[in-house]
Amino acid sequence: MKEYLKKAWHIVKTSTLLKYGLVTAFAVVFIGFADENSVLNHFRNKQTISTLQEEIRQHNAQHEENEKRIKQLDRDPKAIEKIARERYFMKADDEDIFVLSDDMETEEDQ
Repeated sequence: MKEYLKKAWHIVKTSTLLKYGLVTAFAVVFIGFADENSVLNHFRNKQTISTLQEEIRQHNAQHEENEKRIKQLDRDPKAIEKIARERYFMKADDEDIFVLSDDMETEEDQ
């Protein structure tokens, strides 16, 4: 085994093309996979960025919807009443509220 390594080292030492080839291969492997700025990390970061941009779009859309609701509430007092009735089960003094459930009791629950 020692003889084989000596032969290989002698070939590398004498061949200029092989030296440059080994250094280039090492650089490609290092830059491609081992470095913190590697191509692999670059693709991961790109994927993370696209995911975060999608979340930003969703939050912006929700923000615009909330802005429309706020403007509607500022303009229309009946909208406030509608929200109070639907979300918080508020009622006028002369009204009764009945909350209906969509859950159906099965024989297993009895």
